[in-house]
Amino acid sequence: MDPLNSIDIAKKVLQTEADAVSSLIDKLDQTFEKAVEIILNSKGKVVVTGMGKSGLVGKKLAATLASTGTPSFFMHPAEASHGDLGMVTADDVIIAISNSGETDEIVGLLPFLKRFNVGLISLTGNHGSTLAKAAEVNLDISVQEEACPLGIVPTSSTTAALAMGDAIAVALLTKRGFQQDDFASFHPSGSLGKKLFIRVKDLMHAGDSLPITHPEASLTDAVIEISSKRLGITIVAEGNSAMLGIITDGDVRRGIEKWGKDFFDMKAGEAMTKNPRVISEDELAAKALGVMEKLAITALVVTGDNSRIVGVIHLHDILKKGIA
Repeated sequence: MDPLNSIDIAKKVLQTEADAVSSLIDKLDQTFEKAVEIILNSKGKVVVTGMGKSGLVGKKLAATLASTGTPSFFMHPAEASHGDLGMVTADDVIIAISNSGETDEIVGLLPFLKRFNVGLISLTGNHGSTLAKAAEVNLDISVQEEACPLGIVPTSSTTAALAMGDAIAVALLTKRGFQQDDFASFHPSGSLGKKLFIRVKDLMHAGDSLPITHPEASLTDAVIEISSKRLGITIVAEGNSAMLGIITDGDVRRGIEKWGKDFFDMKAGEAMTKNPRVISEDELAAKALGVMEKLAITALVVTGDNSRIVGVIHLHDILKKGIA
């Protein structure tokens, strides 16, 4: 192996960090289960703290917990001793991350936590450290070596801490019965949230935007309606009565190919497609997308109560919302 080859260096880093994470598996015992139970039984929030690189890992852990059903926030240990400890209550649980277990800013918080009987879970690389001994539960995140050639840059150790944090979060969400819908609730602007919350009625074209053609209207009028409403479709119906059928721009092209200029001498009711596929206004927009993809169409008629026509939803409106 060429010691200066970037790919060789990267491979060694990844292997070292993978080994560090794998080594955590054999370190898991009842203390991990106890840590999870402490958090589950807590009446307050989880407060994650850590300094430097461990703090960055802590911020990620707090964010993961908060987004998966465990109320949590990150508290900077240096700011904590200057007033931020006021955010902590006796009902909360502290997760403190420190590879050495001797980080001054965190060790300095221990008297407060003990005085107010705040639950403490520590993630350390030194089981005999001050922080580890003070914690109700200490999770061992020690690694055999850092991935850097100097052996001092936090690499494998932070990766191990990150992985242990994920293990805690996933164990908690599983025990809470956290589901996809719950995750989407905390991510309404994300792709999953959009898929699970945006409904057909939120995106459909209705009212004056709804393309309607009388069955006795000429095909010329039907084409004008399709073109003016720009949805590639017109609903064939008599006023507010039930839908009789639809005419799409594809129907127009196929009609011209079949009948030539005589096509425009036909009435809308003669050229329409009867019994088209429809979708309820209360269905998810993601379901409408799935139907369109399956049928290779770009629009669906939307129905409300008693199969009443209420709108048209178009493929492009769904995709523009980021639902895919």
